[in-house]
Amino acid sequence: MSALHHEPPAPTRVFAQRFSATRRGARLARLLAALQLVEWGHPRGTSDHDAVTLVVAELAANAALHGRVSGRDFALLLTYDACRSLIRIEVSDTHPALPSPGVPTPADDHGRGLVLVDALSTRWGVRDRVGPGKTVWAEYVPTTGPGTPADGRVAPPAGSRRRTTRI
Repeated sequence: MSALHHEPPAPTRVFAQRFSATRRGARLARLLAALQLVEWGHPRGTSDHDAVTLVVAELAANAALHGRVSGRDFALLLTYDACRSLIRIEVSDTHPALPSPGVPTPADDHGRGLVLVDALSTRWGVRDRVGPGKTVWAEYVPTTGPGTPADGRVAPPAGSRRRTTRI
């Protein structure tokens, strides 16, 4: 009789932090998210690390610039579920206005952040949060690193489709 050895499933890893709703706070959110991704096995310079870091940067910048309420912070929540091979980014602020994901014109010098989020994430959306404000979230399926097949191909989580929540 042979005994099978099973590795325990990797736990969901979580990083949560509040930041001042300033450009400096948004920059710190991006830098700490980048460090966390390295710790989770997604090294700098890989497409997964760069894509998730850019999504965090865009959502944090939006929270600091457009979601700012005087005296209030914004929150970043990153979760990495290695079993499902999924990284989820959530940025919450206390401003009640929803982001407007309109398509910018070539002459616009702003408004491309959510277009980038849409292009880089598997899916994203906006939801109400407890208390005032909203949470903008995005999900990303890594193509390499812990929890992904050796060939680098990954299917999106079961039941998910690329979807943008329009407001």
